Amino acid sequence: VIWLLFSIYVFNFADRSILAVLVQPIKLEFGLSDAQLGLLGGLAFAFLYSTLGIPIARMADRGNRVNIIAASLFAWSLFTGLTGFAKSFTQLLLARFAVGIGEAGCTPPANSLIADYFERKRRATALSIYSMGISGGVFIGFMLAAWIANKYGWRAAFFVVGFPGIVLSAIVKLTLREPPRGFSDGVSLRQVTQPPPMGEVLRKLWRMPTFRHVSIAAALAGFVGYGAGSFYPAFLMRTHKLSMLEVGGKLGLVTVIG
Repeated sequence: VIWLLFSIYVFNFADRSILAVLVQPIKLEFGLSDAQLGLLGGLAFAFLYSTLGIPIARMADRGNRVNIIAASLFAWSLFTGLTGFAKSFTQLLLARFAVGIGEAGCTPPANSLIADYFERKRRATALSIYSMGISGGVFIGFMLAAWIANKYGWRAAFFVVGFPGIVLSAIVKLTLREPPRGFSDGVSLRQVTQPPPMGEVLRKLWRMPTFRHVSIAAALAGFVGYGAGSFYPAFLMRTHKLSMLEVGGKLGLVTVIG
C-alpha cells in the first residue's frame, strides 16, 4: 500500500515540476514573458490546487478514498499529457489549471488511507516513505523531461511523463482496497461514519497554537521554495549557460539526494 501511494506521489510531483525544466523552450516558442511563465508555474496551478484541497479532503471524510485518488490521478495525468498539444498561452494556462484540480485530490485521501492502514507507532515511517515521492517525483520529472525534450522536443516530454499515469490510475483502482475507518486505531466503523461539521473542525484546529504556527511556517516555506524553484532551471540556463540536459541532471540529483 505505502509503496503504491509513494509511486502515485512520484507521478504527482513529476507532472507538477516538469514545467520548470521546460520553461526555456516553451518561452522561446510562444514568446512568453517571465511573468507569464510565473503564472503557468505558480498561480495557474496553485489557485485551484490549494483551494480545492479542503473540499476534496471533506469528500475523503465521507466517500471512497481509493476512487478519489484513482480519479484524480487519471485527471492530472491526462491534462499533463494534453499540455503537449497546447498551441497558445491560453491553452497552456487552462491545462495547468486542470492539472492543479486533479492533483488536489491526491494527498488528503492518501494521508487518510495511511492513517487507517498503519498504527500510530508505524505511521510516521509510512508518512515519510509517502513524502519521499516529492523528491523522487522532481528527480524523475527533471531527468526524464530534460532527456526527452533534448531528444524529441518539449511536447514529447509532457506526453511521456503525463500519459503513463493513466495506466497507474487503473492499477490503483483495481488493487488498492478501501480500509474501514479507524481500522489501525481499533475504532469501530459506527463511531466515525459521521465526521463533525467543517466549522467545528476549523475552530478546534485554530485554537491550537501548534497548528497555527506550523500552518504559517509551511505556507512561508512553500512560498519561497516553489517561487524560487520555478526559476532555478531558467537561471542556470540563462546565467550559467547550462544546457537543459545538464540542468535536469544536476538539479534532479541535488533534489533526490538532499
